Amino acid sequence: MTPNYTLSGRYRIVRSLGEGGMANVYLAHDLILDRDVAVKLLRLDLRDDPKTIKRFQREALATTELVHPHIVSLYDVGEENGMQYLVMEYVKGMDLKNYIKENFPLPLQQVIDIMEQILSAVATAHAHNIIHRDLKPQNILIDEQGNAKITDFGIAVALSEHTMTQTNTILGSVHYLSPEQARGSMATKQSDIYSLGIILYEMLTGSVPFKGETAVSIALKHFQNDIPSVRDFDSKIPQALENVVLQATAKDPRDRYPTVEDMANDLLTTLSATRVGENRFEPADLGNDETKIMPSAQIAAAIDAHRQTEATQAIPKPEADASTSDEAPAANSEPLPKRSWSKRHPFRRKLIIIFSIGLLLIAALGVGLELSRPKQTSVPRVSGLTQSAATKLLAKHNLSVGTVKRVKSNAVAKNHVIKSVPGSHRSVQERSRINLTISSGAKKISFGNYVNETYTQVRRDLVAEGFTVKEHYSTSSLASGQIISQDVVASSAVMPSKTTVTFTVSAGSRYVGLKDLTGESKSDILDYAKANQLNIIFKRGYSDEQKRNYSYSQSPEGGADVRAGSTITVNMSKGSQSTSNTATKSFYVKTTVPYQTLASSTTQSNDVKVYIQDDTHTLDSVYRDLTITRENRLSIPFQLTGKQVGQYRIVCNGVVVDENLKVTSRDASN
Repeated sequence: MTPNYTLSGRYRIVRSLGEGGMANVYLAHDLILDRDVAVKLLRLDLRDDPKTIKRFQREALATTELVHPHIVSLYDVGEENGMQYLVMEYVKGMDLKNYIKENFPLPLQQVIDIMEQILSAVATAHAHNIIHRDLKPQNILIDEQGNAKITDFGIAVALSEHTMTQTNTILGSVHYLSPEQARGSMATKQSDIYSLGIILYEMLTGSVPFKGETAVSIALKHFQNDIPSVRDFDSKIPQALENVVLQATAKDPRDRYPTVEDMANDLLTTLSATRVGENRFEPADLGNDETKIMPSAQIAAAIDAHRQTEATQAIPKPEADASTSDEAPAANSEPLPKRSWSKRHPFRRKLIIIFSIGLLLIAALGVGLELSRPKQTSVPRVSGLTQSAATKLLAKHNLSVGTVKRVKSNAVAKNHVIKSVPGSHRSVQERSRINLTISSGAKKISFGNYVNETYTQVRRDLVAEGFTVKEHYSTSSLASGQIISQDVVASSAVMPSKTTVTFTVSAGSRYVGLKDLTGESKSDILDYAKANQLNIIFKRGYSDEQKRNYSYSQSPEGGADVRAGSTITVNMSKGSQSTSNTATKSFYVKTTVPYQTLASSTTQSNDVKVYIQDDTHTLDSVYRDLTITRENRLSIPFQLTGKQVGQYRIVCNGVVVDENLKVTSRDASN
């Protein structure tokens, strides 16, 4: 599939994202909904294989049934010229395998947060009686905000279907395969739990527990060898957290967590102080009743032995026949009178009666206590909800709101729940009171000095705090990707949700062979520029050859060699001018830029950036960059056609100080 090929007249292929054993995945742009999507296309050599086609269709069916924030969404299913394809949510980021490699070691709380997201997604699949059967880090995507999303339900099978793995055929990746699947047994929900335990092990240690030269040798280790201790790798890992790994990866499925929800509930409390000093998990001794595969001769011998045992135990009771008894009494002898046991042992009889009555009283007391004990319920997840919505949700679980505490938060919107105590998924008695912590709004924080640091890591951290982060590349002697400067003064007090910071990032000193960008959408051009560390200035104009919102020319032209960090001007089409009979108006809007005195800064100047959008400019590019030492009066030029509406935004030291998103000619200054 080549770039720019349009599938079904709607999905324009941008580039390849990866190749798999069953399908190839491409980044595409949905021309109707104007969004990026992932297109999964069945491989050419497998289009005539009915088993592969069935598996491909099964993935579509399984994914359609599952709607969850941590499961990749399915948008569309189609076929073109014999090519079967799925259109899915595009997750911009990387898979968990690469995320572990790039970020290891992961903080324990982050490990728990990611696992909680994965477990909640798998719980939804299990609630629909769908077993994934191929859970592994390569099938878990991590987006740029650190959220996990499970994909690839290609070998997921509903429990109502036959799930027995064929002899000598093992589906799934052997490093994460449960012992029962490796032996050829039926895959169950506990099989997914085993794979989740291996994933948790890898997140804690950076590697899989079992390695080998062949798949068979690894599979043997799964049902013969004990899981290595994660605490041997890192003694700082709590025993409670290791216990989650051990219970999830128990050899016998009966020793594992009954459900994914049970695993999640246990995982959430592993860092709690109440679980310090917890004993190491040991599987229960269920006896030697494990199902084993034995030769037919052994089975026959076992049956014969069992039959002989039954014959030995079946001893008939002899009948009282006086004619055959060696000790029969004489005919004239009289039988001796017999006394009942109760008369011969009156004291023992009383003891038994008293003991029986005591047992009955104890049993009755136990039943009474059990019936009077309050029922248990699980605390629902209320974080992110308003207090009113949280109260209603708690009431559905027979719970009520206790104390309400208000604190500042840059991560949670004002008047929304930050957390609950006890936390979500904890088991409590019905009619319990749940304490809530509510956000009272954002608070100003001191902005750091990020010069010489790595831009990608800084951007990830600041976005997580609520900042809007932009970059501008420049040729520099610094290593590629290092921050050269920032437009927000270090140590200044700023509000994250209202602050936009632009970093000047080193592009090194390399050259880039410039691509021909004509015919591209704005999002595709920005992706290309970011990948090649180029700066883009967008301008708008009429074009009879190119449709609206696609580029029709650029400077420098495609094919030129430019230095990384250079600025490329791209002209975006407003459509054909012949279709527009309305007049174009040019005017100025005047505004005042206030001067800000920063007590924590030795710099007396303010860095000001002006952004405008009209017929020839876009709000994504800086229109004017200036430095002021006092209050300034600016005249901003606009050119608008017909009923077009303009916009402008003025950012001072990274903070928006003036903005108008509905500029018309009526705003013109005299």
